[in-house]
Amino acid sequence: MQAEFVHEVTSRPPLVLGVDPRPELHGPNPLAHIRRYTLELLEALASRICAVKFQAAFFEALGPQGFTLMHELIVGARVLSLPVIVDAKRGDIGSTAEAYAKAYLQAYPGAALTVNPYLGRDALEPFFKAAQASGGAVFVLVKTSNPGSGLFQDLPLEQGGRLYQAVADYLAQQAEQQRVGDWSRVAAVVGVTYPEQVTEIRQRLPHALLLLPGLGAQGGQAIKGPGLLNSASRALYYPGGQPGLEAAVRQAEEYLAALR
Repeated sequence: MQAEFVHEVTSRPPLVLGVDPRPELHGPNPLAHIRRYTLELLEALASRICAVKFQAAFFEALGPQGFTLMHELIVGARVLSLPVIVDAKRGDIGSTAEAYAKAYLQAYPGAALTVNPYLGRDALEPFFKAAQASGGAVFVLVKTSNPGSGLFQDLPLEQGGRLYQAVADYLAQQAEQQRVGDWSRVAAVVGVTYPEQVTEIRQRLPHALLLLPGLGAQGGQAIKGPGLLNSASRALYYPGGQPGLEAAVRQAEEYLAALR
């Protein structure tokens, strides 16, 4: 039976662990320590999170061995029955989008991928098709957590509204075509650092899962509600600024208390 990302995620606590490894915090043999620490952390938090989000850039920065490590950890997460989100923010012309979809969605059935919508419909469709075929999901950037996101995302449109709102409205149409019960494989990224926009976009996308990055280190506060997946990276992966299993479990419990 094929894994289904939407079903798996929505049956678990609404907290996402972001994995953004910093080699300088992992001693003289950082790759080996990152591998060991991450697998131990996934096991410690398995019952407390709905997914693990691997930030591809931090693994790519470690060179070929780092990129290989990310794929090993994806497999390790799936062995623990943890849903996986690859945070790679891919977005390119149709043929290249097909290759990215094959690399991350088809290669890992039941996984999800973050994508950039600004190349348009033909750049998104390969991801939507691959997610449907593989039981995965696509998290499309709508309103990102960084302070400068408004430079383009908040641009007013001639017909009214903002650019990010137009993206959300387009996704609402696509989400209805990819429903898996109450929720859809077409999902959105909305920074938890913009709580008003979270509420607004939830209204525009009633059946889309919303990935809410920015919890903790970026100053965001937990937002509870159906289909809201609060994501913490540095604050949960490096509680107190360094690796720590017990501290991470305590931090996860604090977040979950705020989400109940």
